[in-house]
Amino acid sequence: MIDQPLLSINNLQVAYGGIQAVRGIGFELYAKQTAALIGSNGAGKSSTLNAIMGLIPASGSVQYNNKNLLLEPAHQRISHGISLVPEGRGIFRSQTVEENLLLGAYRNKNTSNLKHQLEEMYNLFPKLSERRKQLAGTLSGGEQQMLAMTRALMSKPKILLLDEPSMGLAPVIVDQIFELIQKIANNGTSILLIEQNAKRALEIAQYAYVIESGNITLSGNTANLSQDERVRKAYLGEDE
Repeated sequence: MIDQPLLSINNLQVAYGGIQAVRGIGFELYAKQTAALIGSNGAGKSSTLNAIMGLIPASGSVQYNNKNLLLEPAHQRISHGISLVPEGRGIFRSQTVEENLLLGAYRNKNTSNLKHQLEEMYNLFPKLSERRKQLAGTLSGGEQQMLAMTRALMSKPKILLLDEPSMGLAPVIVDQIFELIQKIANNGTSILLIEQNAKRALEIAQYAYVIESGNITLSGNTANLSQDERVRKAYLGEDE
C-alpha cells in the first residue's frame, strides 16, 4: 500500500504586487518525514511557508486531511495540527519563558494537562527549565530559538514548519539546534525545514526540494541531491 502524503501542495502561487514570488509549485510532506526547502535568498522559501500557514494571500491548494487550507482562515492551521517557527523567532520578549510557552498552548484549557505539557518541554529543552521565570528578551539567541521551537510544540503539532532556525547563531549553538530538531523528528513530528545552511539541512532531512526564483527546479532524496553537481556548486560551496 502506497503511503498518502500528510500535506500536499499543488500549483501554489504567491505574488507581491506585480512580483511573482512563488510560481505554481507543488510538493509533498509525509508522516514522520523531515523535508527541506533549499535555495538562495529571495527564492520563495519563506513565502511558501507563510502561504501554507495562511499568513499571506496565495492561490492553488494546500491539501491536508482532505481540506484545502487556503480556503480556511489562518488561525485554523493550529487546530489542524500545523505550527510555524518563523524567521526571527517572534517570541514575546517582555514575557517570561513560561508565559511564552503557555501562549503556544492557548487552545488547551485543561490545567493539569498543561502542566504535563510544560514538563515534557522542559525535559526536551532543559536550558529553558532553568530559565522558566526569566524574561524571554534576556535569553541568548540560541535560547530564544529553542523557546520559539518549544512554544510551537506546545500545540502538539503533527507538522512543524521551521524557517531558518540556525540564522545568526554561533556554530556550536547551531549544532545544538539541529540536535533538537532531530529529537523532535524522532518523536514523530513531520518537519518542513527552510535552512540557509544547505549542508546541515540535507544531513537532517530525508527528502529535499530546490527552489529557485519561485520554481522547484530539483527534488529527490537527500543522499542523491547531496551528490548532484548543481547542488554541490550552488549550495554546498564545492567545485566540480
